Amino acid sequence: MLRAFLQSFNLLNETDIRLCESMVTTKTIKKGAYFIEQGSISKEIGFITSGIVRSFYLSSTSEEVTYCFRKPNMFVTAYASFLQQIPSVECVQAVTDVHLLILTKTQLTALENSSIRWLQFLKLANEQEFITMEKRVFLLQRESAEKRYQDLLENEPELLQQVPVKYLASYLGITERHLSRIRRAFAHI
Repeated sequence: MLRAFLQSFNLLNETDIRLCESMVTTKTIKKGAYFIEQGSISKEIGFITSGIVRSFYLSSTSEEVTYCFRKPNMFVTAYASFLQQIPSVECVQAVTDVHLLILTKTQLTALENSSIRWLQFLKLANEQEFITMEKRVFLLQRESAEKRYQDLLENEPELLQQVPVKYLASYLGITERHLSRIRRAFAHI
């Protein structure tokens, strides 16, 4: 799974990929457990092979605000904490049982130093991450709750089946009650 993902960028050669494969370890996180907790320093990045995680932070009123879901074939970490090695302001929690392939910060740095192709890959991966987050911000700020739900329905329907309603509502920026009304309306379409 990781190999196919890395090959899909058409940047890394066989030696680059084998080096990465030789470094990764596996980790399983049970549903409800944390990959990263607020206040800890993220020293690992995970590639999800199965399961779903959510990233959330606590609002000024101590409410959990889910802002991101990650699923198979995606990397997950608390990016600011990982990149800067500072305490995380977010939590990353398993929504389902999750299986990850893990690279440490030190291992990722070794990959970067091993080949210009790894630098190009990481630059491209970071650009894609930025574009994804920018689309998410625009969707939240410009579109109605119904449009945000429709986007989720069309682009990530598996989340609607596997993620608890309270996390989905938070992700969509609405209450659970409002989400229930929207779901009923879409069920009649």
